[in-house]
Amino acid sequence: MSTAAADPKPKSKSGRKVIITCAVTGSVHTPTMSPYLPITPDQIAADSIAAAEAGAAIIHLHARNPEDGSPTPDPKVFMQFLPRIKQNCDAVINITTGGSLGMSMEDRLAAPLRAKPELCSLNMGSMNFGIFHVTDKITDWKFPWEKAYVERTKENVVSNSFAQIERFVKELGDGHGTRFECECYDVGHLYTLAHFVDRKLLTPPFFVQTIFGVLGGIGPHPEDLMHMRRTADRLFGSDYQWSILAAGRHQINLATIGATMGGNVRVGMEDSIYLGPGQLAKSNAEQVTKIRGILENLSLQIATPAEAREMLKLKGGDKVGF
Repeated sequence: MSTAAADPKPKSKSGRKVIITCAVTGSVHTPTMSPYLPITPDQIAADSIAAAEAGAAIIHLHARNPEDGSPTPDPKVFMQFLPRIKQNCDAVINITTGGSLGMSMEDRLAAPLRAKPELCSLNMGSMNFGIFHVTDKITDWKFPWEKAYVERTKENVVSNSFAQIERFVKELGDGHGTRFECECYDVGHLYTLAHFVDRKLLTPPFFVQTIFGVLGGIGPHPEDLMHMRRTADRLFGSDYQWSILAAGRHQINLATIGATMGGNVRVGMEDSIYLGPGQLAKSNAEQVTKIRGILENLSLQIATPAEAREMLKLKGGDKVGF
């Protein structure tokens, strides 16, 4: 367990800046699920820039094959949109190390090692990640790969062993000064993070992304959110920035609850393809605009990219590889 000072009290909201992260495309949803899902480099770049203009300080990115929307780890595809996003906005660019089902460690490291970003996602444990139940609702698939890909989530495990996590930290963190969005899908993942903190492989401030409502992880009840918050407070005290990600229909309500408790928020079509009940989001910017309006109505201030960099102690956009 981390030796950081415990501080279970909610952090003061006075003058606090809230970081909005937007996860633009991901590797979970498939083209059949939404015609608005960004797939091509042009679409990913345009959606990312619009999300930044709407108020997202951080843009989290995966890549897809432009022909059929399937996830790809190919650095050449990433490099078709990363420089364009950087040239058109000041947002922090956060690249996945999770990739997608079936990707090897070399696949998952390829684009981050090429791009040397300020920030990368880092899953803090192996887990089941089920979306197979979606096949009960879809009969006509746009591309042949989609149904089999979704069905495989019933039997495949998302692998993030201690050795794998350590490799990400050493090759990206020690090697290139990249910091991490530590993705915690359950309480045990917080303790795994504390293990790496105790070994001094990760240093504060930690960016702790707690994730709710994924089948295989912690649930989406407000009590689940509060338990994750209390546990993180006990383990990391004031040494972390907390962020809330909730899947599907839980996205906005849990983000709102978390923000009132001192958290930052993540939205985007990686996590939910909806803007409201039964209403598909037509862009990532729509989701950013919605959560920004809620936060501002709660008298919370939105962090700029420069403020997010300071809060997370990032190396700066001039030190990346794109």
